[in-house]
Amino acid sequence: DAPGHRDFIKNMITGTSQADCAILIIAAGTGEFEAGISKDGQTREHALLAYTLGVKQLIVAINKMDTTKWSEDRYQEIIKETSNFIKKVGFNPKHVPFVPISGFNGDNMIDNSTNCPWYKGWEKEIKTKVTGKTLLEAIDAIEPPKRPSDKPLRLPLQDVYKIGGIGTVPVGRVETGIIKSGMVVTFAPAGVTTEVKSVEMHHEQLVEGTPGDNVGFNVKNVSVKEIRRGNVAGDSKNDPPKGCDSFNAQVIVLNHPGQVGAGY
Repeated sequence: DAPGHRDFIKNMITGTSQADCAILIIAAGTGEFEAGISKDGQTREHALLAYTLGVKQLIVAINKMDTTKWSEDRYQEIIKETSNFIKKVGFNPKHVPFVPISGFNGDNMIDNSTNCPWYKGWEKEIKTKVTGKTLLEAIDAIEPPKRPSDKPLRLPLQDVYKIGGIGTVPVGRVETGIIKSGMVVTFAPAGVTTEVKSVEMHHEQLVEGTPGDNVGFNVKNVSVKEIRRGNVAGDSKNDPPKGCDSFNAQVIVLNHPGQVGAGY
């Protein structure tokens, strides 16, 4: 769950960078939706960041529908406006389920709501047309992405913890390849090489971590000061990550001032 407030945009970026699908929660209340979708609004900023960070599947949940007395007109107005702006961001609205919900009352979250008889369900067109009614069904209809487990290991570190009785435990999401105990890994650009003692996910020991897994792994003889967030772990015997002289970047400037000068 990534926070919606502007003060926590860093937390949102951290969470989104590891996601395969995003659920954009939109408030249906009068004034709330308009504020979120305005030029400086957080709805717009979050959708743009999600797409930029590589999240290509989106679900839009239109929340607080109870405050609009389950108005079909308000629902259709929000769908129209939201479709236009997510299209500008890069998402195809035909691939996006729109679900009217009330999180407070539980409407259309897990079970169909009886408060909106006009609502016939959501649909999205991918390879075939997929339909459903609830937010849970929309989540179940997410397409699992292809996992590149045959490529060399790349595991960007999210954090590094020191755990009493265990030692140094880096955590992060496996992007490509696999990680398993006994493997000798190299962290770049730190230049630290060490052996993986164990791999865990959600407090359970794993035989191996595969792409998409958020794992913690215990490493031998490495202090928390030697490696840090942003370092990338790779298999020292199979194309380990290295520093480079130059790279191409996609840079997005939010709330662009019109021109960028010194000190911006």
